Amino acid sequence: MSQLHVLGDHSSFVNGAADFIADAAARAQAARGRFTLALSGGSTPQPIYARLAAAEYRARLDWSRTYIFFGDERCVPPDDAQSNYRMARQALLDQAPLPRENIYRLRGEDDPARAALQYEQTLQAFFRCAPPPAFDLILLGLGDNGHTASLFPGTAALRERERWVVPQYVETLRAWRVTFTAPLINAARDIAFLIQGADKAQILWNVLRGPYQPDVLPAQLVQPMQGELHWLTDATAAAKITTA
Repeated sequence: MSQLHVLGDHSSFVNGAADFIADAAARAQAARGRFTLALSGGSTPQPIYARLAAAEYRARLDWSRTYIFFGDERCVPPDDAQSNYRMARQALLDQAPLPRENIYRLRGEDDPARAALQYEQTLQAFFRCAPPPAFDLILLGLGDNGHTASLFPGTAALRERERWVVPQYVETLRAWRVTFTAPLINAARDIAFLIQGADKAQILWNVLRGPYQPDVLPAQLVQPMQGELHWLTDATAAAKITTA
């Protein structure tokens, strides 16, 4: 099931996305005793993470039963300006009363193949399951080329069916990434794309209304097996969808 949530202006988008995450946490903790959350990188979620760390949301979430993971990482040290972990740490992880042992960092500074394998083993040990585990919520972004996590157009990671986490060299960026694969993402109970800005309006339309061509638009690979797919956008990002 796919749902589009148009959250208005920037403030409404940030508050609405934070509410969505807090509500997902409450449901998961009530049903299963914990909340497993995979974060997205990039600039869009940064103010949302900061909002979650504010006093109002700090009181709404039971941080002691919240477990943080990362859906992808740039292959840089954790203090590098490009690091997804660094952004999340500054905006959320250092601000919220989150136990350090509840944070599972993807080691971008290591050899990419080793980092991917170690993170997959970490997930196996945490979830204790053979098939891909069901995260309570995976957050994703949408690049202007249709990529999500570090699943980029034309890359081998798009065709992975067995591994949960893989290394991927992205030729257009001349850089290595480590990323969740589509099978792992699609096993989640809830998946939420966070999309903001007029510059994302056309690519969002392409992904949702255009022909299915996941090798060109990797975000189209996100099709939950049992869970729900949510597109959280501001009004400008959704403009072409809502006026179509």
